[in-house]
Amino acid sequence: MSVLQTFLESYGLPAIVVGTFLEGETILLLAGLAAHRGYLPLPAVIAAGFLGTFAGDQLYFHLGRRHGERFLAKRPKWHSGVARAREVLERHDVAFILGFRFLYGLRTVSPFAIGMSGIGLRRFVILNGLGGLAWTAAITLLGYGVGQGAETLIGRVKTFEAWLFLWVALAGGTAWLIRHLRGRSSSVG
Repeated sequence: MSVLQTFLESYGLPAIVVGTFLEGETILLLAGLAAHRGYLPLPAVIAAGFLGTFAGDQLYFHLGRRHGERFLAKRPKWHSGVARAREVLERHDVAFILGFRFLYGLRTVSPFAIGMSGIGLRRFVILNGLGGLAWTAAITLLGYGVGQGAETLIGRVKTFEAWLFLWVALAGGTAWLIRHLRGRSSSVG
């Protein structure tokens, strides 16, 4: 049994919950890849990912509902994202709540903006649940497909799986770092 397999079997599902609570895409891609390799059961990966993303979105919704303007005043880099989210929300509220996770740059601020909007809690819980499940399944299955495609292209992936996990993690980490640095530079100017 490899170190990677031992780690994933012991801590994989809790790591998915925490990772999707905080971020999401990279964690789910890696989790889908781990499910393809047989380290984690695919339904459990989707359930753990859904739990994390749903809980994170609910937290941001409640922060927006209870502390909206005060919380936002301390986060100037969120202003443009919240403004864009509110604009789209006013025109297409149901579609926006179902799909905000798929909109680059709006994933974190959207539930916060929705909480500030006055949308009812029950309505948000239902739409957030449906959208969260669709997003979790889509990204996880994409990671699963990456594993399947790599296996088809490379043959026996087991020889290269550590490199494949590392590559996906580095790509996701680089994307996050670029977004983070761009966000910091735009809030400074």
